[in-house]
Amino acid sequence: MSPTPAKASRPAYDSRRLRQIFDRRAAKFGDVAFLPREIAQRMRERLDYIKVSPASVLDAGCGAGDDMPALRERFPEAPVFGTDLSHAMLTRAKGQDAADTSWRRFLPATLGKALGARGPRVAQADFSALPFAAGAFDFIWSNLALHWHSRPDLVFPEWQRVLKVNGLLMFSTLGPDTLRELRGAYAEVEATHGVATRAHVIDFVDMHDLGDMLVESGFEIPVMDQETLTITYRSPESLLADVRRWGAYPFERDANGDTRGPASARRLHAALLAALEARRRADGTIPLTFEVIYGHAWKAVPRTTAEGHGIVRLEDIGRGRPKNL
Repeated sequence: MSPTPAKASRPAYDSRRLRQIFDRRAAKFGDVAFLPREIAQRMRERLDYIKVSPASVLDAGCGAGDDMPALRERFPEAPVFGTDLSHAMLTRAKGQDAADTSWRRFLPATLGKALGARGPRVAQADFSALPFAAGAFDFIWSNLALHWHSRPDLVFPEWQRVLKVNGLLMFSTLGPDTLRELRGAYAEVEATHGVATRAHVIDFVDMHDLGDMLVESGFEIPVMDQETLTITYRSPESLLADVRRWGAYPFERDANGDTRGPASARRLHAALLAALEARRRADGTIPLTFEVIYGHAWKAVPRTTAEGHGIVRLEDIGRGRPKNL
């Protein structure tokens, strides 16, 4: 099967660079955590319409662990695990886990005692190579993390592997319209000053491509939707500061190195600020767009065994036969 355009056009995934970026950003990430917190609330509202009672939960891309207390409160009898590529983020998640014990009041005394002896459940790992056994979880939750991996077509099969059959995956990620104002400003500056065009933000994957990847990876009944959110800023500098806190472009920007001198870099940065300033609206603010994609799907019942033999379920026998006339 030939790769989809979304797979073929994205740069090679550099987990080392991405880990370094979020290790550096961990201490300041709370300053821009308002966006994932808002999206987490919207995901929880969507979850209200889905009947699920998991025995085990994984927060994939848990970051500093902001979503884990709410997951524990919602599923008090299910141990909640977290995984992230960044060690610094997980260190903060461990601290939050130790500080937040309110969820334990929902547990039977014996179970609470057992969990207390085991400590925080977090693991440092790449999305596409999780350190968990097949079928380890009934529910995978991932909030605004998937877009950081350049190969979601490799991530979905791994998430499918660690889910139990009929387990639920629920995630949010960012789509192609995200940061369009910043993309446009960079394009204007590069065209005006005659410099080579480079990627400055992630090449976000389209919602429909993600839905196709889910089905190809063994998920069924995928439900995808999206909405556009706009965050406004009083100055170009504050806008760029937030983008930096969210994380920089996670791939090597120029394999040949950047030969521009400091004076040229300052000139281009000033031009970028001016291009963002030109986007100021009548209300005095500068907009920054986020296309938020929501998805959920269930792990399908396997159609073949590990050896490649077909599986026929009893309830399927007789289906599709022509009726007697």
